[in-house]
Amino acid sequence: MRRIAMFRSLAVRNYRIYALGQLVSNPGTWMQRIAQDWLVLQLSGGSGIALGMTTALQFLPMLFLGLWGGAMVDRFDKRKLLVITQASMGVLAVGLGILATLGAAEVWHVYLFAFGLGMITVLDNPGRQAFVPEIVDRELLPNAIALNSASFQLGRVTGPAIAGVLIGLVGSGPVFMINGLSFAFTIVALLLIRTADLNPTERVPRGKGQIREGLRYIGSRRDLVLLLVLAGSVQFFGANAQNQIALMVNNVFEAGATAFGVAAASLAVGALAGALLAARREHPRLKLVLVGAMGFGVTQLVAGLMPGYVAFVVILVPMGVLFMTFVTTLNATFQLSVDPQMRGRVMSMFLLVFMGVAPIGAPVVGLIADAFGPQASLLTGGAVTTVVVGVLTLLLMRTRGVAVRDLLTRRGRGPEPVASGGDHPGDHGDRADREQHQDGAAEELGVQPAEEVLTHEGADQQGRGPDHQQAADLRR
Repeated sequence: MRRIAMFRSLAVRNYRIYALGQLVSNPGTWMQRIAQDWLVLQLSGGSGIALGMTTALQFLPMLFLGLWGGAMVDRFDKRKLLVITQASMGVLAVGLGILATLGAAEVWHVYLFAFGLGMITVLDNPGRQAFVPEIVDRELLPNAIALNSASFQLGRVTGPAIAGVLIGLVGSGPVFMINGLSFAFTIVALLLIRTADLNPTERVPRGKGQIREGLRYIGSRRDLVLLLVLAGSVQFFGANAQNQIALMVNNVFEAGATAFGVAAASLAVGALAGALLAARREHPRLKLVLVGAMGFGVTQLVAGLMPGYVAFVVILVPMGVLFMTFVTTLNATFQLSVDPQMRGRVMSMFLLVFMGVAPIGAPVVGLIADAFGPQASLLTGGAVTTVVVGVLTLLLMRTRGVAVRDLLTRRGRGPEPVASGGDHPGDHGDRADREQHQDGAAEELGVQPAEEVLTHEGADQQGRGPDHQQAADLRR
């Protein structure tokens, strides 16, 4: 029964078609990532700076335009928007593939391709996340999200290995073209979806101050601020693990494209295992977030000390397990601990931090690798990650006021005052729904329900009780 329930979202025709398209396209995306990294190394003579610049150009648009992209997605038909973004990425991939196959590709071509891909991603990433709730009903949404994550990680396992073999046989160019053609499956899947069976969300009209409102909400939540700092700190080097692997394989072990694909696949196998292990837990725990982050830093240190290729590939598996444990548990913690009215904007900021630090960290990783060697890059990343996680752990444990009231949304505490006797016009659901969300989130995070904490708040209109009532905090 458990195995059947795990795939229950596939009973929905629209989701089944959409998931099939993603299942075909995801390996192509990872094949392209390997081909892109390897092509840059070939064209630049193994330059870590060039590799870092490519990653930076691909993620810079998300850093500067991520919040805007999320707001734009809310204004358009998401299915039509995704058809456009997927087709655009396919055209870019085929174009670079033709240049590489003809031997006409230069480094600046790859830079331009990466930047164009990043610009499209500004709309594509939030668009895909926002489209899933329109395909399945609310009760199936967590399962659908989990299956999407599993499909993505499966592509991460198979894609690099296939790319490594193909690059060794026919070069990088055909790999780009194969990925470009794989987008056709996603586009066809989107066109086959029955729009009459969708649960379309009301499009948000153009308005002022919506982004600032979300930023104020996050700023008022010290726990969210600390967790965002944690996410950015780990991802600063974690987002560039693929670059570090490429530099280690090419410059240190002097192995070929096939060896690079195997190493990247090893990290992906660990990530897939980490996602499955995290999915087995009924409730997310902050302790698991911190253990995953700290463990990732430690495995980076160990990877930098590995004397040979085989040992290096082996350590990449637990590195992937710990990193994905951190990512999936942190994501679930954010989803459960924010006000439903603010979830979209909070998650946009989460994605912005998680993806936006990549272009900042990529050149740093490249500079360290070129100046002191790829091992130094891994050792630096591991040391910095371990220290930062340790400091933030102490802050989370010792900071008074980071408590249940900061983990759970509360009645009457929203971006705008709620008039007595009714709900705010922007609310979706009544007060009982919000109370049910609060208590459910408390149970899943392993803390007291909000009602138990707020019982003796007295006349404090903001609901901020005495310090001694903050016993159930983030340390649980």
